[in-house]
Amino acid sequence: MKPIKKRLLTPGPTMVPERVLEALSRPTLYHRSPEFKEIFLETRKLLKEVMRTEGEPLILTSSGTGAMEAAVANLFEPGDSAVVVVGGKFGQRWEELCRVHGVHPVVVSVEWGKAVDLKDVERALSENPGVKGVLVQICETSTGTVHDVRGIGELLKNFPEALLIADGITAYGVYDIPTDEWGIDVAITGSQKALMTPPGLAVITLNERAVNRLVESPKTYYFNLKKELKQQQKGQTAYTTATNLVVALNEALKMIVEEGVESVARRHSLLAEATRAGVKALGLELLSNSPANGVTAVLSPEGVNGQDVVKVARERYGITIAGGQEHLKGKIFRLSHMGYVDQFDVLTGLEVVELALKELGYDRFNFGDSVKAAMEVFYSSNL
Repeated sequence: MKPIKKRLLTPGPTMVPERVLEALSRPTLYHRSPEFKEIFLETRKLLKEVMRTEGEPLILTSSGTGAMEAAVANLFEPGDSAVVVVGGKFGQRWEELCRVHGVHPVVVSVEWGKAVDLKDVERALSENPGVKGVLVQICETSTGTVHDVRGIGELLKNFPEALLIADGITAYGVYDIPTDEWGIDVAITGSQKALMTPPGLAVITLNERAVNRLVESPKTYYFNLKKELKQQQKGQTAYTTATNLVVALNEALKMIVEEGVESVARRHSLLAEATRAGVKALGLELLSNSPANGVTAVLSPEGVNGQDVVKVARERYGITIAGGQEHLKGKIFRLSHMGYVDQFDVLTGLEVVELALKELGYDRFNFGDSVKAAMEVFYSSNL
């Protein structure tokens, strides 16, 4: 039977709540109007609450990569050095951005699927005096791995010259992250992940240390954070922003605050636990030794190409999941459970994985094994 609806279970973009879609469909506002200014200032306030920071949140019209580039371009001078944790596709992106902007990356290489060893970060800092920052993912989306960013923040107390710059694009809205308490100087996220808004907005928060480090003449025109900071404190942006997306983000952030940041984090933890239990019940293994709560990366069974699992799920059953990237392409598939996701979305995703695997010749399970395991997790939690 051909499905009559499509479901999005990728780690970005993610499903958008009806309430946010309604906000998105409202008449477009002039970006210099008093009405939009009020919404914009409220959105910045909501971001501080959700991201648990007293720093300055800046909303950029770009994908998350735009905020990553803005961080490198505005916080480092050409010739500076930065420790870069590279344990996946997005760690690689930090390294590439550094090279583009003339920043020397001191790479801490991590096997994809593993969490970074804090001793390796400390060694890189000790052996490279004068390093101006540490660039890391809170969650490496390509491998479904969470790094100990809180631990890195503790390390950096002994290296006061280095800013902690954290890509939390698939972490904020999944975890309850006390940004300031963890010592994160610069935090980055995007609208299209756990913030439940369509793609197009990035957020970068700067604490006082980071604001004081902004360079006078960054090698970028559009992503000039000093210029943005001056305007956004007044409820404006330096250039025309995506006004409808800001209105939608405002609504999504209100939903998170209404549910409660801690409750949202507990929900994601439970959804992740149930997903892991479900895939393990099929005799499958996780890629990560430190699995994230927003996305689960699953090793494809022998003889099955992970990209084929993705293709069958999408074309036969209307469920879009994600495959692997770089050398993991074909070796894994990824199930997202972040943002506007509940227990029934998780169960549906597991059901489709079972159907796809059976079709592709992997049959070391009985239909319903993954769903039963996940349901037992949900039942015992009284969700």
